[in-house]
Amino acid sequence: MSDYGFFPTGADGRKVRVFSLRDAFVAEFADRKPAWGPVGYFTYKRTYARENEDGTTEEWWETCRRVVEGVYNIQKIHCRKQGLPWSEPKAQGSAQEMYQRMWEFKWLPPGRGLWTMGTDMVYEKGSACLNNCAFVSTKDIDTDFASPFCFLMDMSMLGVGVGGDTKGAGEAKLVPTRESELPFVVEDTREGWVDLIRTVLNSFVGKGYYPCSIDYSQVRPLGAPIKGFGGVASGPGPLKTLVGNLTALLTVDDVTKISSSQIVDIFNYIGKCVVAGGVRRTAEIMFGDPSDTEFVELKQDKEALYDRRWASNNSVFGTVGMDYSSLVPLIAENGEPGVIWLDTMRAYGRLADQPDYRDVRVMGSNPCSEQSLESFELCCLVETFPAHHDTLEDFQRTLKFAFLYAKTVTLVPTHDMRTNAVMMRNKRIGCSMSGIVQAINKHGRRNYLQWCDTGYAFLQEVDELYSEWLCVATSRKLTSVKPSGTVSLLCGATPGIHYPHSEYYIRNIRVQETSPLVQLCRDAGYPVEEDEYSDHTFVVSFPVREKNFTKGKEDATIWEQFANAAAMQRWWADNQVSITVTFSEEEAKSIQACLEIYEDQLKSISLLPLKDHGYKQAPYITITKEKYEDMVSKVTELDLDGSKHEVTERFCDGDTCVI
Repeated sequence: MSDYGFFPTGADGRKVRVFSLRDAFVAEFADRKPAWGPVGYFTYKRTYARENEDGTTEEWWETCRRVVEGVYNIQKIHCRKQGLPWSEPKAQGSAQEMYQRMWEFKWLPPGRGLWTMGTDMVYEKGSACLNNCAFVSTKDIDTDFASPFCFLMDMSMLGVGVGGDTKGAGEAKLVPTRESELPFVVEDTREGWVDLIRTVLNSFVGKGYYPCSIDYSQVRPLGAPIKGFGGVASGPGPLKTLVGNLTALLTVDDVTKISSSQIVDIFNYIGKCVVAGGVRRTAEIMFGDPSDTEFVELKQDKEALYDRRWASNNSVFGTVGMDYSSLVPLIAENGEPGVIWLDTMRAYGRLADQPDYRDVRVMGSNPCSEQSLESFELCCLVETFPAHHDTLEDFQRTLKFAFLYAKTVTLVPTHDMRTNAVMMRNKRIGCSMSGIVQAINKHGRRNYLQWCDTGYAFLQEVDELYSEWLCVATSRKLTSVKPSGTVSLLCGATPGIHYPHSEYYIRNIRVQETSPLVQLCRDAGYPVEEDEYSDHTFVVSFPVREKNFTKGKEDATIWEQFANAAAMQRWWADNQVSITVTFSEEEAKSIQACLEIYEDQLKSISLLPLKDHGYKQAPYITITKEKYEDMVSKVTELDLDGSKHEVTERFCDGDTCVI
């Protein structure tokens, strides 16, 4: 492991010795297999296993080691740099327990942490690669027009999902541009792309000149490998397209105030560019005023929707007591807009507690809406699995180590000074849970909610203890419920607060035709078909049976889902609960009543109609018990020694916030 760029030496000027788990301890796990979920090992090798120096990919015991050593290295460097006490034997014992609990799937870092924690990228590029999501407001674009849009582009290119708002509508004035006499040479870096867009955007508000020509010759060509996050370069094509789109959108013949639709379109065009430019997935959400018809009806323009407005989910800032009637038909049609209640986010932590107004600077949330965020703030999430515990005491031990992971990430600055100024003050984290429905089924609803209440009080004590040791601020907020995604697939947990698809189903996963996984899955007896919709892609079908099954998402009523979200917002999440409430065509008539009844018990909500999409090879397909047993009888254990890392999940998990 190389020297750490941010903290190469301690307060005494001496080099900090790298923290390592004892080889003898780690060796105990090398030949053991964890309790993978039905598609867990496949998902892990495809998504999170990094390549070793000998060309093989990591096994789970190696990933756990890299992550845990990365956590304790950050702590050690922080303590040495600040001249604080550090006990190597105590850290070794703590790290071993963190490792054990991670290996057993009692807690997991987010996908970004599985991929980057313990790598030099954290120290060379800053901690943005470890943080899941962000928010930025446009309220000040009259003084710094390009800033929020460039922040979006910068963080999105690092795989961070970003939320934004339309508060700058009418604040900035677009003017006819003046052309520079010199060409703009684009550097082949993330910063180079952002600098070009900053120059172009500012020219439309009279700050600087529009480039007379743009030289893209330094941008690496299509297909060139990308270091860091992996993948291959897109070439300059997406960036050229973005410049063209922004120019067409913002060119005016006379002074014109910028509109909410133009703000959203800038965000969406940038998101479209980033996805095409090498980041496989990113995420955006845009917040607007419910009385702004232009914003609320943005996705009714089908041509614009297919061109760029697919690039963000849209939600409105709700207020308790508002009239939701104009929103309900739109929600019933396609699930948008969602609603967040900003006043509640600012005033409350958990809704079981009295308002404390600790978060009055909050401006919005991340794309999956589990974190209350200030402008330019990032968030770090971590996941626990209460259904993988038999006692509250054991769960509390896991909460301690999940907390330590997330709190440790806050010790490393990002590359953005504005973000650091917010994050160092707030130290906001999101200790989340997945498999919530499984935990309710296992422990009983009342007992499980008692675990939430007691566990939250325990986390507050832990935060006081460790913040004092690290000499940093306590976390402004600690807990949330994130939607999860492929991380929960590793251990077979239901994602976040959501119900399973059904008791027996097929989980279809797509892989490129060149992937060695295709033949490895065929050899093990799994059905492999050509993708009906994408060239050079195959679909692998995995049979799944849900344990402790009571009901699937089509059986859970809209009222049950709202009640579950309200319970978790009351007893667990001092940030927010990310939930996408699904509803049948018949239940659409209950949307307004649900919003009115639960508006003072929630901080955010999104909905999605259950429709027969007719989509072949859908990610989830319900099957019978007999079909499941037939498929299982034909498969053998997957041998993935010949696999390689192919896909990196880069932001907050969850299908609903994905571009």
